[in-house]
Amino acid sequence: MTSIIPEARARDLSNDEISRYSRHLLLPEVGMEGQKRLAASRVLIVGTGGLGAPLALYLAAAGVGTIGVVDFDFVEASNLQRQIIHSTRDIDRPKTASAKDRIKGLNPGVEVVVHNTRLTSENALDIFSGYDLVADGTDNYQTRYLVNDACVLLGIPNVYGSIYQFEGQASVFYAKEGPCYRCLYPSPPPPGLVPSCAEGGVLGVLPGIVGTIQACEAIKLIVGGAESLIGRLLLFDAWNMKFRELRIERDPNCPICGASPTIRGLIDYEQFCGIGLPSDEAPIETITAVELKERIDRGDRLQLIDIREPHERAIVKFPGAKYIPLGQMARRVDEFDPSADAVFLCKIGQRSVFAIRALRDSGYEGRLINLKDGVNAWARDVDKSLPQY
Repeated sequence: MTSIIPEARARDLSNDEISRYSRHLLLPEVGMEGQKRLAASRVLIVGTGGLGAPLALYLAAAGVGTIGVVDFDFVEASNLQRQIIHSTRDIDRPKTASAKDRIKGLNPGVEVVVHNTRLTSENALDIFSGYDLVADGTDNYQTRYLVNDACVLLGIPNVYGSIYQFEGQASVFYAKEGPCYRCLYPSPPPPGLVPSCAEGGVLGVLPGIVGTIQACEAIKLIVGGAESLIGRLLLFDAWNMKFRELRIERDPNCPICGASPTIRGLIDYEQFCGIGLPSDEAPIETITAVELKERIDRGDRLQLIDIREPHERAIVKFPGAKYIPLGQMARRVDEFDPSADAVFLCKIGQRSVFAIRALRDSGYEGRLINLKDGVNAWARDVDKSLPQY
C-alpha cells in the first residue's frame, strides 16, 4: 500500500532527528523518506487508556510529528494496572494532561494537541479534520461506531483495536481501500450484554500488545510499502498465546460505505446502540448503599443476594449475603422468600439487573431491589475499611 502522506508534505530532518531515528533510517523499508513522512504526519488517538497508552508512546517514539489525544476522563488508581502512560502521581489529573506530559517527556519534538472533551456527533468531524488517520482506543460501542462513521465521511483510515479479559482484536478500517467497521459489525449487541472491562476485568499486558499492534499499523500506513490489516481482523488470545486472522469483505449494502449509502452524516450513536431508550420491561427498583445500611440497622427483613463470581468474593465479602451465581438464579427460585425484600449485589450494579430480570421471568412475585453501584458503593459510602475494585 502507498503512504497516506503525500511526498510533497514530507519535511527534511534535522541532525538531531537523524540521530534520534537512526535505527529507522537503517531500515530500507523506512529510510529517510519514510521518516520524513512520519515527521509530517498527524495522528489522532481517541482514548488515552489501555490502548491509547502504548499507541501514544510508540507513535511519539517513532517520530510522528503531531499527536492529538481525545479524552474527558481522569486518572484513577485502577487504571495504572494497564494504562502505562499515567503514573501514581497523576491520579485525579485529566488523562489528556498526563498523556501530554509523558509524550513530551519521551520526545519533545512531537507536537501534542489536547482535546479534553467527550467525543460526540457534534464535535467529531471538527476534531478529526486535519488528521491523517485516527487510532481508536475506545471501550464502548457507541464511540466505535462514531469513530468509524466520521472516518468514512472524511476519507481517512481508522486503526481499530479492542480488548476484553484475555482477548484482543485489531484491524484497519479504510473505506477507500476496503471494509469499514459496520461491514464487520452491522449492528451493536444489546446494551449490557457484553460486560465492560470494569465488570469483566482485563489482563494488564493485553492492551499493551494490542495497542502496540495498532501503533505498528499506523506507522505502516504513514511510511507506505507494507501490507496493512485492511480487510483482515487479527484476533489474539493472550492466555493461550495464539493469533488467528479472519478475512473481512466490504459489504455492498453497508449503510455508510456501500454502493448506496443511507448514512450521510453523524447520527445519535447512543440511540443507535439502544442506550437510554425506554424498555418494555418494568423498571427495576434501586436502593443506595446508605439507604440499605439504614434498613439493615432498623432490622428490616431482607434477603441480601450476592451474584458475583467466587474470585470476586475473595476480593471483598459482603456481610450477611447469600451467594447465588447469576447462572443459577432461575433454578434456585425456591430458595427465595417472597415475604422479604430481596436486594441484589454485584460489583457496580449492572449484572444484578440481569439477575432480577431472570428471577422475574421465572415467575417470582416478591419484591426485588438492586443495590445501586454495587458493593463498590458500599465500600465507598458505608464501610470504608473495605476495598473498591
